[in-house]
Amino acid sequence: MTAQQDTEDASETDLAKHDEDDYVEIKEQMYQDKLASLKRQLQQLQEGTLQEYQKRMKKLDQQYKERLRNADLFLQLETEQVERNYIKEKKAAVKEFDDKKVELKENLIAELEEKKKMIENEKLTMELTGDSMEVKPIMTRKLRRRPNDPVPIPDKRRKPAPAQLNYLLTDDQIMEDLRTLNKLKSPKRPVSPTTPEHVPSAPMESPSQRYEARIEEGKLYYDKRWYHKSQAIYLESKDNTKISCVISSVGTNEIWVRKTSDSTKMRIYLGQLQRGAFIIRRRSAA
Repeated sequence: MTAQQDTEDASETDLAKHDEDDYVEIKEQMYQDKLASLKRQLQQLQEGTLQEYQKRMKKLDQQYKERLRNADLFLQLETEQVERNYIKEKKAAVKEFDDKKVELKENLIAELEEKKKMIENEKLTMELTGDSMEVKPIMTRKLRRRPNDPVPIPDKRRKPAPAQLNYLLTDDQIMEDLRTLNKLKSPKRPVSPTTPEHVPSAPMESPSQRYEARIEEGKLYYDKRWYHKSQAIYLESKDNTKISCVISSVGTNEIWVRKTSDSTKMRIYLGQLQRGAFIIRRRSAA
């Protein structure tokens, strides 16, 4: 009985030891399998054939391409915006240059025409008035020469130039003023005995109304109001003609206006405004 029990105990001990060896062997096999799998994955990763690596690389590539596409779109939009701004600034610069060129040309033409008109008026006045433009000689006191003094040498200096007058009126207005002056300066005719005393003489014409007009700092002051360039006005003449105009430029002694009907330009002198040849009214007041 005892021998049989010992035999059974030995068999159980051998079985337990055998099971433990199998467990260790299985565990070793699992370790070796995992190690081999990792080595195989590492080899695939180095070769670029690992499935997880390819999956993540595909996702990164999509993100990269999307970012490049957005960058290209942004560059295109910015380029178009810059080109539009460039074209806009270029057109504005060209327009400003053309406007300045036209304005400069108009101002120079107005100045030259004004100088030409002044010279023509001076010549006409000298031809009409003649001796009125002569300068009287300056009276100098002559001292008595002593016997031993040298003979005085005559003065050969240039004669003083005749005084010049600048007129801001037209030729017709100047001629009209000269005729009026000649009438006033002419002596009155004696009354003929045969002339009836009851015949009344022609009444004298009353002087035309004067308007205050001047130019200061590029603006026109007329009839207690200021007018500036590009202002819309009505221009009235003596024959009651009313023209819708716009002030195109303000010079030193004249203004230029542009008709709104046909865009033709007219030059109005300060003298004409002062004499009432032309009357300016604001567009809103008309």
